[in-house]
Amino acid sequence: MEQAPITVAIEREVDSSMDRYAQAWVRHGVDLATHFDGFLGAGWVRESPQTDRWHMIYRFQDRATLDAWEASPDRQQWIAAGASFARESRVERRTGIEGWFDAPAGVVVEDDARVEIRQVAAAPPVWKQMIIVWLAFFPMNVLVSWLLGRIPGFDELALPLRLLVSTVILTPIMVGLILPFITRLATPWLHPRRR
Repeated sequence: MEQAPITVAIEREVDSSMDRYAQAWVRHGVDLATHFDGFLGAGWVRESPQTDRWHMIYRFQDRATLDAWEASPDRQQWIAAGASFARESRVERRTGIEGWFDAPAGVVVEDDARVEIRQVAAAPPVWKQMIIVWLAFFPMNVLVSWLLGRIPGFDELALPLRLLVSTVILTPIMVGLILPFITRLATPWLHPRRR
């Protein structure tokens, strides 16, 4: 089974007295990553000219290619070269089901040339995610089971075979259409605004 791409967002505190050197250091890190299999893009941005907080983001095609980059001697040497002026304060990895529940004002990657970082809200509580998945899955499961039950002889198939057929039908519908739609509808409940 093919794994989903993984996006890594890193927040770093950078010594402002090393600003020009830090910019060259970041560009060098992105250049190093481009030579690794599975690299899909990277970028960086400062919150404002007056802040020492920088946001960096990179994306790899799957866990194996990301792990190869993160464990590589090239990356270790690059990190060591910036250790005196750049300190990681937060790292987030996004993939799989959690990505369905990202806040709308999260990390946005439009293409390899443009990266936009906004304030990222935490994923909603797991119990809210479970409710949304259930609300999406239950009616679709009932509908697909009813439709498949109308096929002559389908009910006589072994249970594992019936489940195989229904999950092969349901999974792309759920992942591609239903979950994104229902999470958009439920955004105010999943990510209530703080007063």
